[in-house]
Amino acid sequence: MDRVPDTSRIAAAFHQQAVEYDQHVLVQKRVVAQLAGSVELHLKRAPERILDVGTGTGALLERLHSLYPDARLTGVDIALNMCLRTLQKLGPACRVVNGDAECLPFRTGAFDLVVSASVLQWVGNLSAALHELRRVVRPGGEIALAFFCDGSLGELQHCFRSAVSACSPDSGGKMSRLHGFWTVDDVTSIVNSMDFERAVITVETEVDWYDDLHSLLRSIKNIGAGTVSGGSGSGLGWRGVLQEASRLYLELYGEGGRIPATYKVLYLSARRGTQSGA
Repeated sequence: MDRVPDTSRIAAAFHQQAVEYDQHVLVQKRVVAQLAGSVELHLKRAPERILDVGTGTGALLERLHSLYPDARLTGVDIALNMCLRTLQKLGPACRVVNGDAECLPFRTGAFDLVVSASVLQWVGNLSAALHELRRVVRPGGEIALAFFCDGSLGELQHCFRSAVSACSPDSGGKMSRLHGFWTVDDVTSIVNSMDFERAVITVETEVDWYDDLHSLLRSIKNIGAGTVSGGSGSGLGWRGVLQEASRLYLELYGEGGRIPATYKVLYLSARRGTQSGA
């Protein structure tokens, strides 16, 4: 990973964009649908207690509630406004806690199923987060995760780097705007060090299309990710970088006057061993 995200900035960004979030999530909606379908396909029995880490506006919990109406639902999110949106959507069917994936405020073994969608790419310490998710699932319980990994937004990053190099003699500060995603090797190494009874990692490609670079950056910003994805800046130098990046993007990747944004989505399905220690 290129750099460690600032979780306080990320929390503030998602907090500010909570109201508009559902209008702009495109790839996330498909990830939620696929993750919920995978849970339904692979679970041997209906879970009684479900935790959604980074619940956002509650889209995944809403789907799981329709699948398992008798389950007790819990969501946790670092952004307070996201928690409030989930409560508005699910009401008494769910309890929601304002908290951090790297230090979950729940007892060990509290849940039968722990899920998370399009969240763990933002954590500063992936190992800590994965160990926390494992801790709060009961022995024999299931974990089902999906998050963006290395290769995501590759077109944007390539064009942005090229534009910075062409337009700015002092590229270090602007390069730091780029978010580095966890690699499959990062995740595999962590998972292999844990005592899962079963763990399966797969990667799938998702593509969204935009009218132009401005539309893409606006979409990223409106889901709270602009501060960590190369999205914000000011001044003549920054505008020159954006203009050059836009030109390159359309030239290199454009089709029919539109540009793609490619996401690599890592899916992890794991079962905690029945003899695991705390």
